[in-house]
Amino acid sequence: MIQQASLLFILLSSLIFPAAAAENSAITWRQWSPQVFSEAKASGKHIILNVEAVWCHWCHVMDQKTYSDPQVGAAVDKDFIAIKVDHDAHPEIAARYRAWGWPATIFYNSDGVEIVKRAGYIPPDSMTALLNAIVRDPSPENTGSLIAVTTQRSALIPADKANLIAMHKRSYDAEYGSLAIAMKFIDPDSVEYALLEGMNGDESELARANKTLTAALKLEDPEWSGFYQYSTHGDWDHPHFEKIMRSQTRSIRLYAQAYAATKNPAYQAAAERTVGYLNRFLKAPDGGFYTSQDADLIQGQKSAQYFALKDQQRIALGIPRVDTHRYTKENATLISALTRLYSATGDTKIKAQAISIGEWLLANRQRSAGGFNHGSSDSKSRDDAKLFLADNISALAAFIDLYEISADRQWLRYATASADVIREKIASPDVVGLPAASIGAQDPLAPYVDLEENIQATRAINTLFHYSGREIDKVLAEKSMAYISSSEVIASRFTEAGILLADAELNRDPLHLVVVGSKSDVKAQKLFSAALATSYQSYRRIEWWDRSEGALINHDVEYPSLAKAAAFVCNDKRCSTPIYKANEIQEVIALIEGTQK
Repeated sequence: MIQQASLLFILLSSLIFPAAAAENSAITWRQWSPQVFSEAKASGKHIILNVEAVWCHWCHVMDQKTYSDPQVGAAVDKDFIAIKVDHDAHPEIAARYRAWGWPATIFYNSDGVEIVKRAGYIPPDSMTALLNAIVRDPSPENTGSLIAVTTQRSALIPADKANLIAMHKRSYDAEYGSLAIAMKFIDPDSVEYALLEGMNGDESELARANKTLTAALKLEDPEWSGFYQYSTHGDWDHPHFEKIMRSQTRSIRLYAQAYAATKNPAYQAAAERTVGYLNRFLKAPDGGFYTSQDADLIQGQKSAQYFALKDQQRIALGIPRVDTHRYTKENATLISALTRLYSATGDTKIKAQAISIGEWLLANRQRSAGGFNHGSSDSKSRDDAKLFLADNISALAAFIDLYEISADRQWLRYATASADVIREKIASPDVVGLPAASIGAQDPLAPYVDLEENIQATRAINTLFHYSGREIDKVLAEKSMAYISSSEVIASRFTEAGILLADAELNRDPLHLVVVGSKSDVKAQKLFSAALATSYQSYRRIEWWDRSEGALINHDVEYPSLAKAAAFVCNDKRCSTPIYKANEIQEVIALIEGTQK
């Protein structure tokens, strides 16, 4: 077995293939900036935007075949300004055009108005024809626009809730699991919703979650572990081989959560193997984790035969390129995934790794004025960069999760500071919901509000409210809920169980578990570990009150002075009597939650 240090040497050596676009492109690419849009307006030229992912096979093919074609290059040079964007490096652009997949090709007129959008690979002849057609007639196609939200509310109306539940049920693929679409992957919110409904007694929903999670194990690399992004052809047998951090963190979190609920050892093993993959291939030697591993060994050439090989056979040929950028969002979501795995398993190495990543984020991505930048370690670049909601809400959620597993109050203070930055520097009184990025006077496009990010924001900031007791946090959560609960947004969706999860959480208290006792007390330690390991791994508030540290930050319940360590379980209707035995906590939770229904 090749050790991690050797692998890193290989990854950073000549076996990593350079980007094809830099060598072969017939186009002079510009970076995304307001100045490019100003230049287009002054010159009368249109803009072509290529949104790519460095791990994406068809992006490589488009670089090698389409953007290296002389006719395409001449047509672009004559009437267009060309912008190329790595979607991992630009969260706002990624959010805006996520539905178009990668590569996405977006055309704007000289006034910065979207006129044409295309998804996926475009061959050279088709691209030349498209460029010429846009020059002849730059009228905007019906490409979709920002959703106009007319009513703001902090809860779903009954009709929209019923519609979302119906969407969830009919979107399920009874034969293969997951969503009934051609692309097979783990949709995290629909699986989490099904799992929670199953824990509440709906056996059909539990079966749905289990079928999807079991089927999705086919996306796991049989040699190196880690999860491929998705499979095509409507089944799980045609994987695309890129391994992006988003897929890894989702898999770790959901399999850990499912293991806590079902005790299926296959789920625990899958989560742990995925951590092993990350530590072997994507862990940076000086802290933090890299972003992705390419789908292709040689860019633009499909690699099914390569991924059919055994470990040492692959190593002998080389390793697909790793994107060595270390972004806040990807590292923060990994923290949250690891905290779930630690809660479910009690593996202290996992806890230590989650805390270590948190410390790395604070040291390398935190701005001097608060908040977290996307990718630069340089202090000046960090402070000058645009703030993205995805980074800062993921950091906020990670800090809540670190507080939950450690009872170290510094993490809760970092979470509340992150909420303040989002409120003061990203949220806007003129925008319903939370925009994907801080708004600048020179931004060429109108602010974009991303549904997925606002679902995460509603859930994370609402949880923070219960830990902090600050009414301003509740108000901020309701601001993001105003967008995701709108009838206009819901009507645009195929399915969106995340809205159901956010609505349920915003309108009730979390399950509250508190251990009262000294942190040096072995019995208190066992009670705290048992509280973390309960089957309820989703909407919960877990704290450890050591009286020597003073009152809890949100000390909304007064607990009695007892001769020995005890745990208490509360929901939004009642609290339990003291629990002295760790193995009784789960039983009391079932009793308390059962009383509520």
